[in-house]
Amino acid sequence: MPKTERTLDRRKSNLLLLADVLGVRVESAALPDDLCGLYDDKRRLVILDERLNWRQEACTLRHELFHAQHHDPGCGTGYGIACERRCRRETALALISPVDYGMAETVYEGNTWMMAVELGVTIQVLSDYRQLLYDSGVCVQ
Repeated sequence: MPKTERTLDRRKSNLLLLADVLGVRVESAALPDDLCGLYDDKRRLVILDERLNWRQEACTLRHELFHAQHHDPGCGTGYGIACERRCRRETALALISPVDYGMAETVYEGNTWMMAVELGVTIQVLSDYRQLLYDSGVCVQ
């Protein structure tokens, strides 16, 4: 059964609790079109694009909170690129269970969009998870 909005609201509530524990404020604002969210370590602030739907918002918040947990400096440097790659990997692992992935893969015969809906994640998070499987030799693309 697909992740419902209520399930994703619960996920978001848990993420907001995590933000509180980490001492990170979460706000929404209009961001440039190429950004879903950002993290400012100096201000301990996550900003989510106000145009995101609830699924995008939950995935982006989890991603940005990984940046907060690691005190990442930003994406503009060589180190920032490595931080971004690490956070994408951690987000995929945090939001997709191997059992749920396997069931969705079987039921939807690999259909990316349907699997993402079923798993309650964005296509980007699902693609990152699939890349992890490929990199670890678990499956072939």
